[in-house]
Amino acid sequence: MWKRIARSRLVQQMLGRLVSHYLQLVWRTNTFTIEPADIYDTVLPKVPVIVAMWHGQHFMVPFLRPPNQKVKVLISRHRDGEVNAIAAERLGLGTVRGSGDHGGRYDRKGGVGAFKGMLDALRDGYSMALTADVPKVSRKAGNGIVMLARYSGRPIYPVAVATSRRIELDNWDRSAVNLPFGRFAIVVGEPVTVAADADEDAIEIARLAVENGLNKATARVYEIVDQRGDAARG
Repeated sequence: MWKRIARSRLVQQMLGRLVSHYLQLVWRTNTFTIEPADIYDTVLPKVPVIVAMWHGQHFMVPFLRPPNQKVKVLISRHRDGEVNAIAAERLGLGTVRGSGDHGGRYDRKGGVGAFKGMLDALRDGYSMALTADVPKVSRKAGNGIVMLARYSGRPIYPVAVATSRRIELDNWDRSAVNLPFGRFAIVVGEPVTVAADADEDAIEIARLAVENGLNKATARVYEIVDQRGDAARG
């Protein structure tokens, strides 16, 4: 009975609204830093772009979107994804539904339709935000995001998000529940481009560049919010 209730559209709509309101509270009550400080001036002439992030860091990514910019986010078709999709749409993002696969295949979990949907979104001028690691394989970039860059011709920007006040969960994606009344930072790494004729070796080089870029951005964003290293002196 409880599963049926949780799957009802009414309950999902209510939870999605609650999530969006909570994330807005976190956004409004944290002091905000973005690095590099001029990133919007650098990136806006290049839109649409592909925004890469790790699972577990995605909750506050909607607040990276500049005003009047069109962005869509890839969200799974799982029932939990429905709540996330409702929250994302209330925060001004469009959605593409589907997810990746451990082997990088697009014919599972709605992958073919999702990949086409992301290509169509980029061609229509929407930037696409998606997690680079596939489900259950944390902090290892898959080929899917690299293939999206190859077929679309758009650059990938690694992005990391963190808050100083957070609850870190002991789950596969190391999710952090962001809390109000602290410091909130976003770090954007160097773009990764993939040629249309990239072979297997070039695709692997790009995949590692995305993975390393995300790890570097993640280390830096925690330095900022936890005021370690250069961030403490700045």
